[in-house]
Amino acid sequence: MATNVFEKIDKEQCKNPVVDFQVGDTVRVHTRVIEGDKERIQVFSGIVIARKGKGINENFTVRRISYEEGVERVFPLHSPRIAKIEVEKRGDVRRAKLFYLRKRTGKAAMNVKEKTR
Repeated sequence: MATNVFEKIDKEQCKNPVVDFQVGDTVRVHTRVIEGDKERIQVFSGIVIARKGKGINENFTVRRISYEEGVERVFPLHSPRIAKIEVEKRGDVRRAKLFYLRKRTGKAAMNVKEKTR
């Protein structure tokens, strides 16, 4: 009984048109940033290194190299702050989590085999 209530609330809060992306894909995440009374869109692009959770609690981690420093950001998938997610490149990986990219520097840190579809 209680699980049905949680599932119902979960479905109401989830975004219906979720973009299909996987770990290893290069994505551009458009986030809404509110500064004072103004709102703008900020783009964060990088490689998806992890997806975690399920339903309303699903998160994904995006990593990029900025000024020779690795920057990671965790986004809730169903957040109202996310305007849209664009997939730039599809990656072909054999792991569920790409944490080994953290140890790499330079081009090797962003080197994921491209998927041929």
